[in-house]
Amino acid sequence: MGVNVRRTLAIARNAFREAVRDRVLYNLIIFALLLIAGAIFLGELSAGQEAKIIVDLGLSAILLFGVFIAVFVGVGLVYKEIERRTLYSILSKPVGRGEFLLGKYLGLCLTLLVNVVIMGVGLSLALIFVKRGFDPLVLRIWPAILLIYVELMILTSVALLFSSFSSPALSALLTFFVFTIGHLSADLKTLAHSMGSAPARWLFTGLYYLLPNLASYNFITPAAHGVLPTARSVVTAVIYGLIYVGVLLAATTLIFRRRSLK
Repeated sequence: MGVNVRRTLAIARNAFREAVRDRVLYNLIIFALLLIAGAIFLGELSAGQEAKIIVDLGLSAILLFGVFIAVFVGVGLVYKEIERRTLYSILSKPVGRGEFLLGKYLGLCLTLLVNVVIMGVGLSLALIFVKRGFDPLVLRIWPAILLIYVELMILTSVALLFSSFSSPALSALLTFFVFTIGHLSADLKTLAHSMGSAPARWLFTGLYYLLPNLASYNFITPAAHGVLPTARSVVTAVIYGLIYVGVLLAATTLIFRRRSLK
Protein backbone atom coordinates (compact mmCIF):
# COMPACT_ATOMS: atom_id res chain seq x y z
CA MET A 1 0.00 0.00 0.00
CA GLY A 2 3.07 2.24 -0.08
CA VAL A 3 2.97 2.92 3.65
CA ASN A 4 5.56 5.28 5.10
CA VAL A 5 6.56 3.87 8.48
CA ARG A 6 7.57 7.20 10.02
CA ARG A 7 4.34 8.97 9.09
CA THR A 8 2.25 6.00 10.19
CA LEU A 9 3.95 5.84 13.59
CA ALA A 10 3.48 9.59 14.04
CA ILE A 11 -0.26 9.20 13.46
CA ALA A 12 -0.31 6.19 15.83
CA ARG A 13 1.44 8.21 18.52
CA ASN A 14 -1.06 11.06 18.22
CA ALA A 15 -3.99 8.60 18.28
CA PHE A 16 -2.57 7.06 21.45
CA ARG A 17 -2.23 10.46 23.09
CA GLU A 18 -5.80 11.39 22.20
CA ALA A 19 -7.10 8.10 23.59
CA VAL A 20 -5.11 8.49 26.81
CA ARG A 21 -6.57 11.98 27.31
CA ASP A 22 -10.06 10.56 27.00
CA ARG A 23 -11.48 10.24 30.53
CA VAL A 24 -13.71 7.38 29.43
CA LEU A 25 -10.69 5.08 29.32
CA TYR A 26 -9.70 5.93 32.88
CA ASN A 27 -13.25 5.36 34.06
CA LEU A 28 -13.35 1.96 32.40
CA ILE A 29 -10.01 0.91 33.91
CA ILE A 30 -11.03 2.06 37.38
CA PHE A 31 -14.37 0.29 37.08
CA ALA A 32 -12.67 -2.92 35.92
CA LEU A 33 -10.20 -2.78 38.81
CA LEU A 34 -13.07 -2.21 41.22
CA LEU A 35 -14.76 -5.26 39.74
CA ILE A 36 -11.61 -7.27 40.40
CA ALA A 37 -11.63 -5.95 43.98
CA GLY A 38 -15.25 -7.07 44.24
CA ALA A 39 -14.18 -10.49 43.06
CA ILE A 40 -11.80 -10.65 46.01
CA PHE A 41 -14.70 -9.96 48.36
CA LEU A 42 -16.84 -12.65 46.71
CA GLY A 43 -13.92 -15.03 46.83
CA GLU A 44 -13.60 -14.56 50.56
CA LEU A 45 -17.21 -15.72 50.90
CA SER A 46 -16.53 -18.95 48.96
CA ALA A 47 -14.18 -21.16 50.86
CA GLY A 48 -11.56 -22.74 48.61
CA GLN A 49 -12.86 -20.98 45.47
CA GLU A 50 -11.24 -17.57 45.91
CA ALA A 51 -8.69 -17.87 43.12
CA LYS A 52 -11.15 -19.38 40.66
CA ILE A 53 -13.74 -16.64 41.19
CA ILE A 54 -11.16 -13.87 41.01
CA VAL A 55 -9.66 -15.17 37.75
CA ASP A 56 -13.07 -15.83 36.20
CA LEU A 57 -14.48 -12.39 37.00
CA GLY A 58 -11.16 -10.62 36.43
CA LEU A 59 -10.58 -12.03 32.94
CA SER A 60 -14.22 -11.41 32.06
CA ALA A 61 -13.83 -7.78 33.17
CA ILE A 62 -10.68 -7.38 31.04
CA LEU A 63 -12.53 -8.73 28.01
CA LEU A 64 -15.73 -6.76 28.61
CA PHE A 65 -14.13 -3.38 29.16
CA GLY A 66 -11.59 -4.01 26.41
CA VAL A 67 -14.52 -4.57 24.05
CA PHE A 68 -16.09 -1.27 25.15
CA ILE A 69 -12.84 0.56 24.43
CA ALA A 70 -12.32 -1.18 21.07
CA VAL A 71 -15.87 -0.48 19.93
CA PHE A 72 -16.68 3.00 21.23
CA VAL A 73 -13.23 4.44 20.55
CA GLY A 74 -12.68 2.44 17.35
CA VAL A 75 -15.90 3.55 15.65
CA GLY A 76 -14.99 7.21 16.25
CA LEU A 77 -11.43 7.09 14.92
CA VAL A 78 -12.43 8.21 11.44
CA TYR A 79 -15.72 9.96 12.23
CA LYS A 80 -14.20 12.36 14.76
CA GLU A 81 -11.51 13.45 12.33
CA ILE A 82 -14.12 14.15 9.67
CA GLU A 83 -16.44 15.97 12.12
CA ARG A 84 -13.63 18.19 13.41
CA ARG A 85 -12.40 18.61 9.83
CA THR A 86 -8.86 17.79 10.93
CA LEU A 87 -8.76 14.94 8.41
CA TYR A 88 -8.58 17.42 5.54
CA SER A 89 -5.47 19.09 6.91
CA ILE A 90 -3.87 15.69 7.53
CA LEU A 91 -4.56 14.41 4.03
CA SER A 92 -3.42 17.70 2.49
CA LYS A 93 0.05 16.73 3.62
CA PRO A 94 1.99 13.83 2.07
CA VAL A 95 -0.08 11.34 4.09
CA GLY A 96 -2.03 8.60 2.35
CA ARG A 97 -5.41 7.37 3.51
CA GLY A 98 -3.92 3.94 4.15
CA GLU A 99 -1.24 5.46 6.38
CA PHE A 100 -3.88 7.43 8.24
CA LEU A 101 -6.03 4.33 8.89
CA LEU A 102 -3.09 2.13 9.85
CA GLY A 103 -1.73 4.79 12.20
CA LYS A 104 -5.11 5.21 13.89
CA TYR A 105 -5.45 1.46 14.25
CA LEU A 106 -1.97 1.01 15.75
CA GLY A 107 -2.59 3.89 18.15
CA LEU A 108 -5.77 2.29 19.48
CA CYS A 109 -4.06 -1.13 19.69
CA LEU A 110 -1.33 0.47 21.81
CA THR A 111 -4.01 2.02 24.02
CA LEU A 112 -5.67 -1.37 24.41
CA LEU A 113 -2.32 -2.98 25.21
CA VAL A 114 -1.66 -0.52 28.03
CA ASN A 115 -5.17 -1.00 29.42
CA VAL A 116 -5.04 -4.79 29.22
CA VAL A 117 -1.61 -4.91 30.89
CA ILE A 118 -2.77 -2.60 33.70
CA MET A 119 -5.86 -4.72 34.33
CA GLY A 120 -3.80 -7.92 34.05
CA VAL A 121 -1.34 -6.64 36.65
CA GLY A 122 -4.28 -5.68 38.88
CA LEU A 123 -5.67 -9.20 38.55
CA SER A 124 -2.26 -10.71 39.35
CA LEU A 125 -1.94 -8.55 42.47
CA ALA A 126 -5.43 -9.59 43.54
CA LEU A 127 -4.41 -13.25 43.28
CA ILE A 128 -1.23 -12.64 45.25
CA PHE A 129 -3.27 -10.86 47.93
CA VAL A 130 -5.77 -13.71 48.25
CA LYS A 131 -3.10 -16.42 48.22
CA ARG A 132 -0.99 -14.49 50.72
CA GLY A 133 1.98 -14.83 48.40
CA PHE A 134 2.99 -15.93 44.92
CA ASP A 135 0.94 -18.66 43.28
CA PRO A 136 1.58 -20.42 39.91
CA LEU A 137 -1.88 -19.29 38.81
CA VAL A 138 -0.52 -15.72 38.62
CA LEU A 139 1.55 -16.72 35.59
CA ARG A 140 -1.02 -19.12 34.14
CA ILE A 141 -3.54 -16.35 33.49
CA TRP A 142 -1.29 -14.42 31.08
CA PRO A 143 -1.72 -16.70 28.04
CA ALA A 144 -5.48 -16.13 28.42
CA ILE A 145 -4.84 -12.37 28.65
CA LEU A 146 -2.77 -12.57 25.45
CA LEU A 147 -5.65 -14.29 23.65
CA ILE A 148 -8.04 -11.62 24.92
CA TYR A 149 -5.77 -8.91 23.53
CA VAL A 150 -5.57 -10.57 20.10
CA GLU A 151 -9.37 -10.79 20.09
CA LEU A 152 -9.56 -7.07 20.88
CA MET A 153 -7.18 -6.36 17.98
CA ILE A 154 -9.56 -8.20 15.65
CA LEU A 155 -12.56 -6.36 17.07
CA THR A 156 -10.81 -3.01 16.64
CA SER A 157 -10.17 -3.74 12.96
CA VAL A 158 -13.85 -4.68 12.57
CA ALA A 159 -14.93 -1.40 14.19
CA LEU A 160 -12.55 0.54 11.94
CA LEU A 161 -13.94 -1.22 8.86
CA PHE A 162 -17.53 -0.29 9.67
CA SER A 163 -16.58 3.26 10.64
CA SER A 164 -15.02 3.81 7.21
CA PHE A 165 -18.44 3.84 5.54
CA SER A 166 -21.17 4.18 8.21
CA SER A 167 -22.18 6.28 11.21
CA PRO A 168 -20.72 5.63 14.70
CA ALA A 169 -24.03 4.28 16.07
CA LEU A 170 -24.47 1.79 13.24
CA SER A 171 -20.77 0.88 13.35
CA ALA A 172 -20.99 0.11 17.07
CA LEU A 173 -24.12 -1.98 16.56
CA LEU A 174 -22.55 -3.99 13.72
CA THR A 175 -19.33 -4.49 15.69
CA PHE A 176 -21.24 -5.84 18.70
CA PHE A 177 -23.10 -8.12 16.29
CA VAL A 178 -19.78 -9.49 14.98
CA PHE A 179 -18.51 -9.91 18.55
CA THR A 180 -21.60 -11.87 19.58
CA ILE A 181 -21.79 -14.06 16.47
CA GLY A 182 -18.03 -14.58 16.51
CA HIS A 183 -18.33 -16.32 19.86
CA LEU A 184 -21.06 -18.56 18.43
CA SER A 185 -19.18 -19.58 15.28
CA ALA A 186 -19.33 -23.30 16.14
CA ASP A 187 -23.10 -23.02 16.51
CA LEU A 188 -23.27 -21.34 13.10
CA LYS A 189 -21.63 -24.34 11.48
CA THR A 190 -23.94 -26.75 13.28
CA LEU A 191 -26.95 -24.65 12.34
CA ALA A 192 -25.87 -24.58 8.70
CA HIS A 193 -25.75 -28.39 8.56
CA SER A 194 -29.18 -28.68 10.19
CA MET A 195 -30.90 -26.33 7.75
CA GLY A 196 -33.19 -27.95 5.22
CA SER A 197 -33.28 -24.92 2.93
CA ALA A 198 -30.27 -24.53 0.65
CA PRO A 199 -30.21 -20.67 0.74
CA ALA A 200 -30.34 -20.68 4.55
CA ARG A 201 -27.57 -23.28 4.64
CA TRP A 202 -25.41 -21.16 2.33
CA LEU A 203 -26.13 -18.07 4.43
CA PHE A 204 -25.01 -19.60 7.72
CA THR A 205 -22.05 -21.32 6.09
CA GLY A 206 -21.00 -17.99 4.58
CA LEU A 207 -21.30 -16.26 7.95
CA TYR A 208 -19.23 -19.02 9.54
CA TYR A 209 -16.33 -18.49 7.15
CA LEU A 210 -16.69 -14.72 6.81
CA LEU A 211 -16.97 -13.67 10.47
CA PRO A 212 -14.00 -14.11 12.83
CA ASN A 213 -13.91 -17.22 14.98
CA LEU A 214 -13.66 -15.51 18.37
CA ALA A 215 -14.56 -18.65 20.30
CA SER A 216 -10.97 -19.85 19.95
CA TYR A 217 -9.82 -16.85 22.02
CA ASN A 218 -12.14 -17.58 24.92
CA PHE A 219 -9.90 -19.33 27.46
CA ILE A 220 -11.33 -17.72 30.59
CA THR A 221 -12.91 -20.77 32.22
CA PRO A 222 -9.91 -23.11 31.70
CA ALA A 223 -7.58 -20.37 32.99
CA ALA A 224 -9.69 -20.09 36.15
CA HIS A 225 -8.96 -23.80 36.76
CA GLY A 226 -5.24 -23.28 36.17
CA VAL A 227 -5.22 -24.92 32.74
CA LEU A 228 -2.71 -23.59 30.21
CA PRO A 229 -3.47 -23.50 26.48
CA THR A 230 -1.08 -25.42 24.26
CA ALA A 231 1.65 -23.42 22.57
CA ARG A 232 0.34 -24.57 19.18
CA SER A 233 -3.18 -23.28 19.87
CA VAL A 234 -1.85 -19.89 21.03
CA VAL A 235 0.45 -19.50 18.01
CA THR A 236 -2.34 -20.58 15.65
CA ALA A 237 -4.77 -18.10 17.22
CA VAL A 238 -2.25 -15.25 16.99
CA ILE A 239 -1.41 -15.99 13.35
CA TYR A 240 -5.09 -16.28 12.46
CA GLY A 241 -5.79 -12.98 14.21
CA LEU A 242 -2.96 -11.15 12.43
CA ILE A 243 -4.05 -12.47 9.03
CA TYR A 244 -7.66 -11.52 9.69
CA VAL A 245 -6.63 -8.04 10.84
CA GLY A 246 -4.46 -7.60 7.74
CA VAL A 247 -7.34 -8.54 5.43
CA LEU A 248 -9.75 -6.18 7.22
CA LEU A 249 -7.29 -3.28 7.16
CA ALA A 250 -6.74 -3.81 3.43
CA ALA A 251 -10.51 -3.84 2.85
CA THR A 252 -10.93 -0.74 5.03
CA THR A 253 -8.28 1.10 3.03
CA LEU A 254 -9.93 0.22 -0.29
CA ILE A 255 -13.31 1.44 0.97
CA PHE A 256 -11.92 4.61 2.52
CA ARG A 257 -9.96 5.51 -0.61
CA ARG A 258 -13.17 5.47 -2.62
CA ARG A 259 -15.14 7.45 -0.06
CA SER A 260 -15.92 11.06 -0.90
CA LEU A 261 -15.00 13.34 2.00
CA LYS A 262 -16.71 16.42 0.62
